Amino acid sequence: MKLSAELRSFQDRLGHVFKRPDLLAQAVTHASMSSANRDDNQRLEFLGDRVLGLVMAEALLAIDTEATEGQLAPRFNALVRKETCADVAREVDLGAVLRLGRSEMLSGGRRKQALLGDAIEAVIAAVYLDAGFEAAKAVILRLWGTRIHEVEEDARDAKTALQEWAQARGLPPPSYVEVSRDGPDHAPVFRIAAALETGETCTASAGSKRQAEQAAAQALLAQLESDT
Repeated sequence: MKLSAELRSFQDRLGHVFKRPDLLAQAVTHASMSSANRDDNQRLEFLGDRVLGLVMAEALLAIDTEATEGQLAPRFNALVRKETCADVAREVDLGAVLRLGRSEMLSGGRRKQALLGDAIEAVIAAVYLDAGFEAAKAVILRLWGTRIHEVEEDARDAKTALQEWAQARGLPPPSYVEVSRDGPDHAPVFRIAAALETGETCTASAGSKRQAEQAAAQALLAQLESDT
């Protein structure tokens, strides 16, 4: 199989030349483009997620030989979560080479966080199947770069921190309610309210429900801390 000029350029940005270019082609093919003659990247994404996790766990152990499991877990989660994967995908302009169905393309699929995060995991799996674990590890460490060393010592996401705050005080987990959704289908803006059983609440807006929930949780945490 011969790669297009766009995919050859992407190989350069990725830092890996494929011996089996069909793997790269599959990794950038979204389910909206799959057919009887073309496999999508969902199975590769499943594998890539596991390869990424192993590399990150190994790297974190090597960087801090005295860290406890409780310290390592939030750092790990911060490095492998979908937002981080999507950021890495944007840095290598993965969206530009994704193969999308018409409806997905018209809805802004090349910019969608979940789609980009899944695709970079599929690319990792493609490298792993093409050249083995060490090659995939080298690509991951290069792409994630300083993130691995600079990940915050307490990298818990805001929703986790808020839930732990509530549990420590004998309260049920916070609730998240979609207040509104505005904007066009390809660029929606979600407004989410985070609330505790005791009545405290904060709202925030973002381009995805997950981001809006995180922002609302962060705002509520800040409010709770200022009240103490």
